[in-house]
Amino acid sequence: MRFIHTADWHLGRYFHGMHLTEEQRVLLMQEFLPLVRDEKVQAVVIAGDIYDRGIPPVEAVDLFDEILTRLTEEKVQVLFIAGNHDSARRLDFGRRLLRNAGVFVRGEPEAEMEPVVLQDEYGPIAFQLYPYVEPAEIRTLFGETESMDFDQATARLIEAGRVRIPDRMRAVAVAHAFLAGGSGSDSERPLAAGGAGNVSPSRFRDFQYTCMGHLHNPQQAGSANIRYSGSLMKYSFDEAEQHKGVNIVEIDGTGRAAQRFQELKPRHDVRRIRGMFEAIQRDETAYPPSDDFIEVDLLDKKPVLDAFNQLKLRYPNLMQILRPNIMVQQDHWQLQGQEAMQKSRQDLFEQYYQQMKGEGMSPEQQAVLSECIREIDREEAERS
Repeated sequence: MRFIHTADWHLGRYFHGMHLTEEQRVLLMQEFLPLVRDEKVQAVVIAGDIYDRGIPPVEAVDLFDEILTRLTEEKVQVLFIAGNHDSARRLDFGRRLLRNAGVFVRGEPEAEMEPVVLQDEYGPIAFQLYPYVEPAEIRTLFGETESMDFDQATARLIEAGRVRIPDRMRAVAVAHAFLAGGSGSDSERPLAAGGAGNVSPSRFRDFQYTCMGHLHNPQQAGSANIRYSGSLMKYSFDEAEQHKGVNIVEIDGTGRAAQRFQELKPRHDVRRIRGMFEAIQRDETAYPPSDDFIEVDLLDKKPVLDAFNQLKLRYPNLMQILRPNIMVQQDHWQLQGQEAMQKSRQDLFEQYYQQMKGEGMSPEQQAVLSECIREIDREEAERS
């Protein structure tokens, strides 16, 4: 059987004030659906975080409805679970009707975790769908009295699902969790503080392949058959160097799983640019104009007047400017708070000027500053 493993679509996401649904639509229609047809896959598996929030915008719901419709028209079966961004109960709506169309969903965990069994030329393959769960949910579901962490709760749910699969049947797990040893990104919502949300990859050792969701960087977790496909698109600038796409998985009659990563190209990439303001403005070879989503790290040590609007002429989708050198100077300035209490206003301003401009004030500037401070002192004295 050949199927596509994908995850973390985050439909309806906002990115620096921009609604990304249209970008997601273009990617799904122009890249994802043609790949489904070209690869002749039997199923598409989405490992959670269909939407970016529990109550998604109607445009995001419409887009997912359209994708499901297109896939079922192609006779492709679809399996998906709830992630930590999804509303599990809302995602479960219509699940019994959808099953008749070859769409299988599990939003909330169940005590009796019946697998989805698909058929290929070699016989049945069981897909066990494990949605994102909180430890408290599992305690309630199974009547446990002892406290649980994420690892223990996930293990309890996996056990409940694995016993429903015959011993000799090929088995695939679909789950949404932070597996220990994984590499995260800024755009992921933490599941718990201090690593308390980590789950051991060994929990999935009895499956021929595990489709993981939650981490946005495509990666292996533990063994080679436990994989994160990564997110559909880049959702933060710290993901700028990552490649986004899907895993194409093939399982033979013996249960051996082979997978390959297929990159998907968005209409607009997410990129970081670093350099001095003048170089970015003048050097079109090193800094060519682009309509990608851009973050600029300005390396100038002095402030640049109206830098954002000037650079936006070259980069119309400029999202933000960072000034790491100036920020370092500001941090240094803030650390001198106790010392500042013992200095005159003249000394404080001259020190601030030095920090911001990288040079001291001229005698003429010092004289003007002194006169301004004396004038302020006179006005304050008159008001008191």
